[in-house]
Amino acid sequence: MVLCADCPNTLIGAKKGSPLILGVGEGEYILASDAAAIVEHTKQALYLSDNEMVTLSPKGFYTKTIDNVTVTKDVQEIEFSLEQIELGSFEHHMLKEIFEQPEALQTCMGGRVDKQNSRIKLGGIGSYSRELTRTRRIILTACGTAFHAGLVGEFLFEYLARIPTETEYASEFRYRNPIIEDGTVVICISQSGETADTLAAVEQAKERGATVLGIVNVVGSSIARSTDAGVYLHVGPEIGVASTKAFTAQVAVLTMLATELGRRRHISSDEATRYIDELSKIPDKMKQILEQSDHIKQIASANIDKENWLFLGRGFNYPVALEGALKLKEISYIHAEGLPAAEMKHGPIALIVDGMPAVFIATAGPQYDKIMGNIAEVRARGGKTIVVATEGDEDIKQCADHLITVPDAPELLQPMLTVVPLQLLAYHAAVLRGHDVDKPRNLAKSVTVE
Repeated sequence: MVLCADCPNTLIGAKKGSPLILGVGEGEYILASDAAAIVEHTKQALYLSDNEMVTLSPKGFYTKTIDNVTVTKDVQEIEFSLEQIELGSFEHHMLKEIFEQPEALQTCMGGRVDKQNSRIKLGGIGSYSRELTRTRRIILTACGTAFHAGLVGEFLFEYLARIPTETEYASEFRYRNPIIEDGTVVICISQSGETADTLAAVEQAKERGATVLGIVNVVGSSIARSTDAGVYLHVGPEIGVASTKAFTAQVAVLTMLATELGRRRHISSDEATRYIDELSKIPDKMKQILEQSDHIKQIASANIDKENWLFLGRGFNYPVALEGALKLKEISYIHAEGLPAAEMKHGPIALIVDGMPAVFIATAGPQYDKIMGNIAEVRARGGKTIVVATEGDEDIKQCADHLITVPDAPELLQPMLTVVPLQLLAYHAAVLRGHDVDKPRNLAKSVTVE
């Protein structure tokens, strides 16, 4: 933004890289990087693109490129309200957003899950349905928590649609020489839609001829405007730096997309119907997990003096182990490592000492017996086991120092459930250690620079 002494009543804002939004109020204008900063004053906003500028004066505003070419920008209405970014009865935004997840998922899936006809309708990418159905390869690219959602998506696309899929860190993808052949679809995932590395990956993929889709939460964001098409999460603003409800919504969108592609390419209509029915039950099952918040707080309290934790899972729950470790690191500043449970024997088992917390995701599934063996290995070396298991599992009780249960669900839908107790575990650990969970040190909500 620029002010000049020679033009005291003029303010100029220009965008390059970082987001820039103009709020248009009654007799006032507001320049900000996020709609949450202006919604208290106005719900009318104009989103600038790279190399565009806006000039403000008492006479109004006008937009042009930095090369002095006039551009016409549409004023849009911010889709969320001031009440949605207020704390209400919650102590922190992160806790509020964890508890908002059942309602957020219902909103995310609303109008998209057609149980009556056993179809998934994602209107934002409807015009690309043929390209998606015929695609030969999918690349998912993202950073941080969104990357973990992408890993779940990789498992989903390969399991349900039998499409070769790989997940790439956007920060690495942008500097590689990636192989993008005909029939490749690149899906970029970002809560803010402004992540610099992910936005650069979008441009890289477009230059190489890929169909590029976006999965973002913020309407009008840079990635939403740069991709060929995409899907909005519609979960409302996420204020806490550590992403929670955006992660579960990203997984939900990837699940919906993979289920619909699977129905067209690989799985039977009956199987698709079963997954669609089970997906619609996830929000209510989430509510049951949230009722255990006080119990999870007690588990956190018993272990917050330990500075090194392991998070271990298999199959669809391996990315959840990564996400659980990231959450604990982000806000409690406890060192944590997420691993596929079988990889523990290939080195990390050397870290286990008496009393070291090891969080296992040991829900019902084809690898249940294997992970039970991993739990026994940790217990034999003095590790303390915190186990997330399926309700009604009596065998697991004798293997767990601390037990958290989640309702039963098909393995491919479990990540949306198993991540919730790990979010609560991280939250309570951070609060008990006296940290500001909404503004953890050294971190920003949107990473808009390298």
